Amino acid sequence: MGILTLLRNAFGRSRKERAAQTEGATQETAPAVTAPEPKLPSQPAAPAEPDPSEPPAQPEATPQVPEPRSESTPAPAAASTSTSADEHDLVKAAFTNITVPKPTDPEPEPQSETAPEPAAEPQPEAKPDPQPEPKPKAEPQPDPKTEAAPEPAAEPQSEAEPEPAPTPAPAPEPAPDPAPTEGEAEATKATPPEGTAPKPATSAARLRSQAPGLTTAYKAAGAALKKHGLTGTRARVHLVLDRSASMRAYFKDGSAQALAEQTLALAAHLDPEAAVHVTFFSTEVDGTGELTLADHENKIDELHGALGRMGRTAYHAAVEAVLAHHAEHAPPGTPALVVFQTDGAPDAKTPATQSLTDAAANHPNVHFSFVAFGDPENKAFDYLRRLKTGNASHFLAGETPKELTDKELYEGVLATWRP
Repeated sequence: MGILTLLRNAFGRSRKERAAQTEGATQETAPAVTAPEPKLPSQPAAPAEPDPSEPPAQPEATPQVPEPRSESTPAPAAASTSTSADEHDLVKAAFTNITVPKPTDPEPEPQSETAPEPAAEPQPEAKPDPQPEPKPKAEPQPDPKTEAAPEPAAEPQSEAEPEPAPTPAPAPEPAPDPAPTEGEAEATKATPPEGTAPKPATSAARLRSQAPGLTTAYKAAGAALKKHGLTGTRARVHLVLDRSASMRAYFKDGSAQALAEQTLALAAHLDPEAAVHVTFFSTEVDGTGELTLADHENKIDELHGALGRMGRTAYHAAVEAVLAHHAEHAPPGTPALVVFQTDGAPDAKTPATQSLTDAAANHPNVHFSFVAFGDPENKAFDYLRRLKTGNASHFLAGETPKELTDKELYEGVLATWRP
């Protein structure tokens, strides 16, 4: 039952009883009628009909009275109290037993359209929204940007912009050698490049294919070069043949041809071109020629037979001719080995010695290795024994040089040559 219904019922019954009882009431009614109802601080004197819009005021001492009965049950009449007292008690009871519906109570009855809306009931104190539990305060992580970086090394004062520290100059590279001339390039062939096994200038396979008759001499030359530490050496090779009258027998028995072939086999190790320049001399230079792997057989006999009569022994003419040819056809500085064959002393010793001395000064890379055909005890060879120019050596091949082994010849020719 709604609050308004209870109030209406209570006050309705009070009016009826008061009207019925005012006529003959003898008891003290003044206090009941005139006594003012207890006022609440916010409520005026009790009107005849309480304003439902006003919230009920709580009396100072609220007696516990039975709940009012429903309309269907009439309230019992007061036995010993006056009508006014009953009315007062009913009003109190009405205000006392007002039950404020809780939010969970069933929805209240709709109020009359004309009834003024009751004052807003005090809302239950709003519970504050549950605040999220404060998370434990995370330790402040160091900001990588603001984290104190290690102090950089003290920079130079900014007042005057410092000159950049001089960068240590790299170790000066050795100045590149000027582009080698042809002679220097040829000279480098005397020593094989580092880190590579020294090899002969001409392979054994090439020599066998072009000059199979030189195979034995080629192997002996290789062994002799290795013995003297000359494997892989590069140099030009020259052959000088004496055509004086006393040499006639050596051309005839093939000793000159044999020496030429041994010299060519040695050149195959030293000269990439595997060629030997030949100079014939007597009183002067009689002629020249060339031996190659493809053209060497009987070549000396052919050239010698075409040169005419034989003369005297002029060393200096041959020395000068060889140096001129080498300077013209080989780059400067190119080493050269000259196998100089003779059967006696020079006719003109002074010019011979002077030419060799000049060669030592002007062509230090040219070495003259003399091979003497004839009796080793011949006094003519004393000139060679006493020659001290520094660029010459001698080997006494004996009276039958053709019978020398390849090894013996190479050992004698290479004994002191060190390009």
